Amino acid sequence: MKEKKEVKMSTPYDLDGRMPLKLAIPLGMQHVLAMFVGNLTPLLVVLGICGIVVGGEHEALRVSLLQNAMLIAGLITLLQLYPLGPVGAKLPIVMGTSSGFIGVCGSVAAGIVANDPNAGLIAYGAVMGACIVGGIFEGALGFAIRPLRRFFPPVVTGTVVMAIGLSLINVGINFFGGGSGAADFGSWQNLLLGLLVLVIILVLKHGTKGFTSISSILLGIVAGYIIATIMGFVLPTTGVNEQGVEYTYSWVVKWSNVASESWFALPKILPVTPVFRWDAILPICIMFIVTAVETIGDISGITEGGLNREATDKELSGGVVCDGVGSAIAAVFGVMPNTSFSQNVGLVAMTKIVNRFAIACGAIFLVLAGLFPKLGAIISIMPQSVLGGAAVIMFASIVVSGIQLITREKLTARTITIVAVALGLGFGLGASSTALNQMPQWLRYVFGGSGIVPAAIVAIVLNIVLPKDKPVENPVESKEEAPAAPPPAAE
Repeated sequence: MKEKKEVKMSTPYDLDGRMPLKLAIPLGMQHVLAMFVGNLTPLLVVLGICGIVVGGEHEALRVSLLQNAMLIAGLITLLQLYPLGPVGAKLPIVMGTSSGFIGVCGSVAAGIVANDPNAGLIAYGAVMGACIVGGIFEGALGFAIRPLRRFFPPVVTGTVVMAIGLSLINVGINFFGGGSGAADFGSWQNLLLGLLVLVIILVLKHGTKGFTSISSILLGIVAGYIIATIMGFVLPTTGVNEQGVEYTYSWVVKWSNVASESWFALPKILPVTPVFRWDAILPICIMFIVTAVETIGDISGITEGGLNREATDKELSGGVVCDGVGSAIAAVFGVMPNTSFSQNVGLVAMTKIVNRFAIACGAIFLVLAGLFPKLGAIISIMPQSVLGGAAVIMFASIVVSGIQLITREKLTARTITIVAVALGLGFGLGASSTALNQMPQWLRYVFGGSGIVPAAIVAIVLNIVLPKDKPVENPVESKEEAPAAPPPAAE
């Protein structure tokens, strides 16, 4: 009788190989929880500009597009994890609807709607048409990464990764306070809930071993759900704003939203007819160049933070090509561009969990959430402050990964200057985008907002023009050692 061949299972810290499902599923769900809200928010903003809102004429279309956003995020993540030819980085990258396109897509849509208030569908169709063209453009750009690689040494990629982390810290704090725009933003209930989640994560991460330690983010968020639900039973759940209008507190878990969702729904291809207009295509193509730079930073952050090495040319090229191809596919389903999610880069940097099979389990959940709306609703009702308790750690971990990349090589006066000027001027311009108010609109698209792109441009330019310098010696290490005592004279 033949003995069954024993299958060797991988660990969470191995890039390749299969893990036990009982461990892989919760580790994958950590990534879903980290990106779920951010995956839907950009779509909601642009749909609102186009008048595709709750209670409006096209409410059914809005529901269908949100469903497609979850489905596409899962499918394109699987493509990044398990490449098809040159498309995909074969790295633990989670894809989702990019918030970087909110400004340019919203501006394109607003310009069309301003001329015709009833042209909401045409405006959104123009955004989708431009995203199809822009996605193909970025995909082609990805094949040119290899000859451009010399412009992205550790000092440049490390600076970009730091800029990504710095740009997200404010986002994390906004989550922590209950969500920017919430009527009760910064209330003691939101801050307490975020703090409790943060403390639980730290205790599990550093006070336990095994499953509870590596799943600390997931368990902390689940604990946040439970605490928020209990708070809903013992504390008031509504307040009254300055206008006398009653509202529900942002920390309340709205379980009724799950009950109202349908069990199954098929996705729709081309739910909105694409419209191809040059005034939409040009600015959105510029933004695709910007997001290619951000993706290079994300990939570098993952390989440094999770694998302790630099990204290869093949990984950078495959990742950017997948960004473009995935965004074009997303537009066919009526969804805004799909790019790498920096939030999940922070999760990899914090946990060091890089197993592709585990991340794929999270991607499959996103696909199922796109087919079974009730699943997606369970994640969508998560209070922002619960996510914030985890986000503040994850986003700061990206900054640490950037520092690790920069210090891979010995610091020199030249390196310090590049990082200082890139973050001070480049990131500073993006973080204080009002300084560009008098500049042309296309310049504000490229340099305003997060500060990632201007920091990258400044770092690239300085790396080219500044001459090489000698290493800066650490003052402590540079102290001359006392000369060795002479050998005792022979008697």
